[in-house]
Amino acid sequence: MNAVVARQYYALMKPRVIQLIVFCAIIGMVLAVPGLPSLDDLRVGVVASFGIWLVAGAAAAFNCLVEKGIDAKMRRTAWRPTAKGELNDMQTLVFSAALCAVGSWLLYAWVNPLTMWLTLATFIGYAVIYTVILKPLTPQNIVIGGASGAMPPVLGWAALRGDVGPEALILFLIIFLWTPPHFWALALYRVEDYRRSGLPMLPVTHGNEFTRLQILLYTIVLFAACLMPFAYGMSSWLYLAAALVLSVGFTWYGFRLWREYSDALARKTFRFSLIHLSVLFAALLVDHYLL
Repeated sequence: MNAVVARQYYALMKPRVIQLIVFCAIIGMVLAVPGLPSLDDLRVGVVASFGIWLVAGAAAAFNCLVEKGIDAKMRRTAWRPTAKGELNDMQTLVFSAALCAVGSWLLYAWVNPLTMWLTLATFIGYAVIYTVILKPLTPQNIVIGGASGAMPPVLGWAALRGDVGPEALILFLIIFLWTPPHFWALALYRVEDYRRSGLPMLPVTHGNEFTRLQILLYTIVLFAACLMPFAYGMSSWLYLAAALVLSVGFTWYGFRLWREYSDALARKTFRFSLIHLSVLFAALLVDHYLL
């Protein structure tokens, strides 16, 4: 396999998305272990991160296969190897199956069965239930399908603890509520792409104004959810300060977007949503070790 083909396969895995998935899984692992991790914890964490990375990459590749026709119609995704015909269906399917099989085996044999089954369920939730069923049928696809995207911290927690505790479910809830305003902000300024694709995204089916209101409402509910780690005793004042600043910022973007729309503001809201989740979880990580 030459370097060009290797890059095409790698692109199928949506590496930037997977980086955030693995990062959130690592946060779940860190919070599952009081104090500094032992050498055994580190070993399990490295294997679990690699296994989750492989299975997440498999789901992304399968998504590219199913949506190659849709991707070809959208400027944001027309560059993907499946959309351009650089990799055929069989190559993509075999690649996805191989990643899923190897990742699942690693998780089962070297981490624990619970993590493997949860990760496999996440693969099915994203690759099949969301991509094949929900996404083309309902404008609530992001809301319902967001459950799969919210699983990484639960997977990380299960890898180190062998169970699913309330702390992991709080992290799940934060990502679950973060997902709709994050994606709808993108859909607002990419609405013509989605209209051409035929996907029933909320701005296409219910219009710009209704979508903006939903973004604002979700940022308000998300604000409350981001305070739960402090309220439950998972974190201290350091995390609370970061959560307040970030949540005020996201809600303010949602309010501005609701009051006066522009593509530029929707794009800024989308970008800030990425900062919001990344810094929020980074604050949890710092708080866990410093306080």
